[in-house]
Amino acid sequence: MDFKLTKTQMLQQELFRKFAETEIKPIAKDMDEAEDYDRELLQKLQKIGAFGIPYSREYGGQGADVLTYTLCMEEMSKVDASTGITLSVHTSLCCPCINEFGTEEQKQKYLRPLVDGSKIGCFGLTEPGAGTDAAGVRTEAVLDGDHYVLNGTKIFTTNSGFADTFIVFALTDKSKGPKGMSAFIVERDSEGLSVGPNIERMGIRAASNCEVIYENVRVPKENLLGKEGQGYKIAMTALGGGRIGIGAQSVGIAQGAINEALKYVKERKQGGKPIGKYQNTQFKLAECQTKVDAARLMVWRAATEKDNHGNYAPLAAMCKLFASETANEVTRVCVQLFGGYGYCREYPVERAMRDAKITEIYEGTSEAMKMIISGSMKV
Repeated sequence: MDFKLTKTQMLQQELFRKFAETEIKPIAKDMDEAEDYDRELLQKLQKIGAFGIPYSREYGGQGADVLTYTLCMEEMSKVDASTGITLSVHTSLCCPCINEFGTEEQKQKYLRPLVDGSKIGCFGLTEPGAGTDAAGVRTEAVLDGDHYVLNGTKIFTTNSGFADTFIVFALTDKSKGPKGMSAFIVERDSEGLSVGPNIERMGIRAASNCEVIYENVRVPKENLLGKEGQGYKIAMTALGGGRIGIGAQSVGIAQGAINEALKYVKERKQGGKPIGKYQNTQFKLAECQTKVDAARLMVWRAATEKDNHGNYAPLAAMCKLFASETANEVTRVCVQLFGGYGYCREYPVERAMRDAKITEIYEGTSEAMKMIISGSMKV
């Protein structure tokens, strides 16, 4: 067992870190305030290959492993969680559906431009009445000749404001419940597809997150992913891997907050000396760093298990559960260390605390993660 990164992974990690510090950090606060993602930043992320890290060079990807992808997620999320989730939904949710279940024609037409970053993807599963209970989906797809006709509404569809390719889940047989769900590739310019305004949120405010309405959208039969009735399996498979990315995002948010706190406690003086000289401050930071390191190792374990084609789903649930709870705890501690200034938008720890909360909710709530973990234990 080796806990060391390879030389290539360390070089990639340094590339991601420098990019985050020079290209993302200077504009992260402004994007959050404006609640709008900088489109030029998407182009810059494309240039460094950030959208196709764990995908084969055969389809225009970087040919790296899932562990390298988690390094990218952590470094980006240290300075901006909105960038983290933009990458995660594209890389962990949209692309895997096509990569693992698509035909060769679908991969050439849709996966290739996604992994080379020339197009952006999103993932439409959640509905106003179907969140954790994905089996409650009501969007329908009715076969009509050579097309399926989609009708329904999806909500909280990350990247939908600028995405080109939509993975959409709909019922092709309502009588079968989850077994009657199918998955489709839908193009943005499809007639009847409309994207609402950005949903106002507490955190990850720069990320694009909208309601998407499908009104008699005609989707060619060849855009069905897998077979009819495989939609639920496709969605759960993507989410299982996606939780590794959210675990890495959580680690990044927490580590970023610690990094900012370390700088602050060395400068802020109370009682005639920097507050970092007080044992109470030192112990709090020590506890935070220990938990973040533990969370990081759990993320790496899950990523390595996925790279090795093992049973990674329970490990992904564990790392997301622990890392997301750690991110929320650590950001609260860091805000407290900043005192009144921590509550002001002048410092990034305030944004980190707001961003951290969603990691306990999306791509499976903490309660859902406990169900997966306990299920794997055969309780």
